[in-house]
Amino acid sequence: MTVYIDPPVWPGHGRVWSHLVSDRSFEELHAFADRLGVPRRAFERDHYDLPSHRYADAVAAGAVEVSSREIVRLLTEAGLRRPKGRSA
Repeated sequence: MTVYIDPPVWPGHGRVWSHLVSDRSFEELHAFADRLGVPRRAFERDHYDLPSHRYADAVAAGAVEVSSREIVRLLTEAGLRRPKGRSA
């Protein structure tokens, strides 16, 4: 099981955020997020939004650090990419 995380550089709601993704399945991603205690409401289309203060927790739990560009590539190659404007 591999879950990936990009650097916390995405602004929103007065914080910066990372994206947490799986290149295998949403089930794998949800299981990882559950173990971290990340609420399901943080899941958006194809990723979890994770605030910067949780970044180190995700890495310590086994998330692999990659670039934001790599996140998109991994999701696309896995067939899991769900861009805005496309239905699930």
